[in-house]
Amino acid sequence: MKKIGIISDTHSFWDDRFAKYFADCDEIWHAGDIGNEKVLDRLAKVAPVVRAVYGNADGGVLRHRLKEFEIFQVEGVKVFLIHIGGYPGRYAPGIRTRLEVSQPQLMVCGHSHILKVMPDRVNRVLVINPGAAGRQGWQRVRTLITLVVDGDTMKNCQIIELADEKNQPGGEVLA
Repeated sequence: MKKIGIISDTHSFWDDRFAKYFADCDEIWHAGDIGNEKVLDRLAKVAPVVRAVYGNADGGVLRHRLKEFEIFQVEGVKVFLIHIGGYPGRYAPGIRTRLEVSQPQLMVCGHSHILKVMPDRVNRVLVINPGAAGRQGWQRVRTLITLVVDGDTMKNCQIIELADEKNQPGGEVLA
């Protein structure tokens, strides 16, 4: 059994609550638009495994270090991690074919800054977009997700809202 922290679209922004909510995670998956390596370095201090892909706003350093997409196995679940993926009925170009070929049980993507957890019954895949954890973009609430993978079962999906409160430090942009 593994607990997974899922994050996307940080755009170089760090909030100490990322570490708080992911502290007991075995892995953290970042679905792109990371911003810079410092975000990944801090996530690596939180969980023993960090998996990430670059996003359309990520520059050369991250594009050199990371791939556009990753396909990997956690417990008994095959995962497809990509930045621009879309969702059932509105996949980005080429995604449906990649799902048909790789046949994952879980697709994690970002890009839209819109939180979604949706089953695709046709392709037999759960699609998760954790929304955006950074401050860049139009979203009003920053979000994270945690999920437990137990054998071939995904369970205990939790949505975490990072409200900006007056007494809560707002985080920092990592330069």
